Amino acid sequence: MIHLTRLNNQALVVNADLIKFIENAPDTVITLLTGEKIVVRESVTEVLRRIGEFHDPFYRRVAPTVVFDTSLPGDSILGEAGGGAGGDAKS
Repeated sequence: MIHLTRLNNQALVVNADLIKFIENAPDTVITLLTGEKIVVRESVTEVLRRIGEFHDPFYRRVAPTVVFDTSLPGDSILGEAGGGAGGDAKS
């Protein structure tokens, strides 16, 4: 479960396993597997960080060598050296 904040400053807790996708349009919109949409104050990057923190203890137990990377393209320490998918999209 991850702790987030609605636009009206109301706190809520979301089951990270039910998140289908996250949009930045311009507010952060989380779409759940049920189709429900939740608009939150946190950025997409912050939501991904919290999802990573939520899953980290599980991965440390079952697969200690697995790295759970929630970074967005361009956010990595490696910069362009990572060359992730979608890097050649046109504006």
